[in-house]
Amino acid sequence: MEYTESYIKLKEVWGLRKPKIEFDGSIIQKFSFHSGSTNILPGAGDYWCDKHQVMLNDDFSFFHDIGISEEVIHVKDASVQENKDFDYYIIKPDDGKPSKEVIFLIHGFNEKNWEKYLPWGKAICDRTQSAVVFFPIAFHMQRAPLQWSEKRKMYELSEVRKQKFPNIIHSTLSNVAISMRLHYMPQRFIWSGLQSYYDVIRFIEDFRKGLIEAIDPDCSINIFAYSIGGLLAEILKLTNYQGIFSNSKIGLFCSGAVFNRLSPVSKFILDSEANVALYSFLVEHFDSFLKKDPFLHHFIDEDHLEGKVFHSMLDYQKMRNFREDLLRKSEKDIYAISLAQDLVIPSFEIINTLQGAYKDIPIAVDEMDFDYPYTHENPFPVHPSHPQETDTTFRTVFDKVGNFFNS
Repeated sequence: MEYTESYIKLKEVWGLRKPKIEFDGSIIQKFSFHSGSTNILPGAGDYWCDKHQVMLNDDFSFFHDIGISEEVIHVKDASVQENKDFDYYIIKPDDGKPSKEVIFLIHGFNEKNWEKYLPWGKAICDRTQSAVVFFPIAFHMQRAPLQWSEKRKMYELSEVRKQKFPNIIHSTLSNVAISMRLHYMPQRFIWSGLQSYYDVIRFIEDFRKGLIEAIDPDCSINIFAYSIGGLLAEILKLTNYQGIFSNSKIGLFCSGAVFNRLSPVSKFILDSEANVALYSFLVEHFDSFLKKDPFLHHFIDEDHLEGKVFHSMLDYQKMRNFREDLLRKSEKDIYAISLAQDLVIPSFEIINTLQGAYKDIPIAVDEMDFDYPYTHENPFPVHPSHPQETDTTFRTVFDKVGNFFNS
């Protein structure tokens, strides 16, 4: 089945919201997950570190005055029920057996539904015979508050935001919620990222214990990541908690560059004011904020390797030797496909990060260009003027992905 047909049919069956869907030799199942990592999020009050068995107090509160008092946005992150208890999905061969191979599919920034990724996951499943896990990043997909998808409310917020910041670029109903929350409190980028990291680890520990019927406890684990999802994939691989990812392959699509080499200002991703606030906090002044914030300092600069690796993925110049040494150890396990006309995560920035400043890390980066108009956010338009070209390109991309995971 070609991409366009697959997308339309998968979207149709997905819309039925059934807990179990049979589709073209595969089965899609829904499972529930409870995050045990909300204790690190803003609003938790007392912060507990499991690793060091200590209670930490966040006595440093940094936020920007964004001029809008809005309960939909100014929430206590630790109390957001959708982010605590949520569903994830697995697509696997319909063979009645627990899968012995698992590939996580990690999505991009500010995504609200899985429809775009369904044919991606199906293509990977078909080519590898692996179970593909659609696991959402914190405060994205079904983990985002429901109000963030109320178009009228978000449109009104965007209009008010444009009045507050007359020079703002790309403030839209699609990105206003995520832009406001990160503009107001940029450190949320760190805490949400770490929560996502800990949730993936917990999920893996669950199926290693035989708690997930669709997955064999002794399965192999790989990751396919798109856009900002590649940052989480790289942190998981390079940290390699308890050796979980020692043999894991990481496939990256439009992804792989460090944070300060991204250009995320887009009507679908972030507005310009939020981007400036994030860059200021995470790149220009991050070291200064770490000195003022003991809680953040504990997870980033003390005995938490995941925090140290996260730190190394923020600024290309800082901790470069540390980052590149880790990438060099995993050089055979990482493969990236970049797009020549990608303006959000440029191809050359992916190469600069993965292959190092001196291009002496032999991580394979395959730059492609398509014979139709495309964007970072929508590399495979479903209704383009040339659907055959899109189908062919999609097949080529995921043939390469399948070959990488099968090799």
